[in-house]
Amino acid sequence: MELGRRRAGHDLQLLITMKSIEDRIAAITPGVGEPPWPGYEYVRGWGVFGLPFDSGHVLALRVFPQNSFGPYVTVWHRDPSGSWTIFVDNPHVEAACPRYYGQACDRVEEADIALKWHEGSLTVASSAAQLNWTVTPHATTFLRAMNAVAPRMPLWTWRTKSLRRARELVAKRLGMGELEMAGVMPSGHYGILMPERMYLIDESSATLEGVDLGQPTKAAQNPMIGDVALPARGIMAMGQAAWEIRDQAEFDALRATALT
Repeated sequence: MELGRRRAGHDLQLLITMKSIEDRIAAITPGVGEPPWPGYEYVRGWGVFGLPFDSGHVLALRVFPQNSFGPYVTVWHRDPSGSWTIFVDNPHVEAACPRYYGQACDRVEEADIALKWHEGSLTVASSAAQLNWTVTPHATTFLRAMNAVAPRMPLWTWRTKSLRRARELVAKRLGMGELEMAGVMPSGHYGILMPERMYLIDESSATLEGVDLGQPTKAAQNPMIGDVALPARGIMAMGQAAWEIRDQAEFDALRATALT
């Protein structure tokens, strides 16, 4: 009986000390910081890596409180015809996601984007984009174990092709399809994506510009933005990404502009 009480107390303590996704997000210090390696520009934060709907629409969310140019939020949308739009909540659109992916988009627009968590679900809303989107992330036993280990892996392991490939195979096992964690972006920047924690999204609803996007689905093929694949199923991720600086003078000038 005493052993049972100790185990119950231990389980309760684990429950109390477990951090929610929202807690982990709140712990990211906003602002401009330093990249993981010299000669790179970077972002740190979280978002919906990608979420296909059975209507053929795809949504993605990027929330980067910390990066080389200053905090921003973006929502990506692909319609069933394959046309991409990126909505940016930051006056310096050129210093946000369009810097790397804008060349593969038909539209890039500035928009207000509001985020609100409630009882484990996230609502993403924008009056300018006419967006109302709710997602409910969750972790399986396997993901919880992986999320406990992944943040402790040294950063150099992301620069080793064989170790990145091992992570890509894990992603495939989780139903994300054929992903590459490193490659050339539509802008020409070589980048490395480094998710530290991942959560599945099986529950979601969204309307955009008056259109109901339907139900989350696992796509038969990975949605592509340019030559970059997004997940074949809904995934929320926390972590960072880094891209090699292509032109130091251009980078310095943009950073100076973004910081004013």
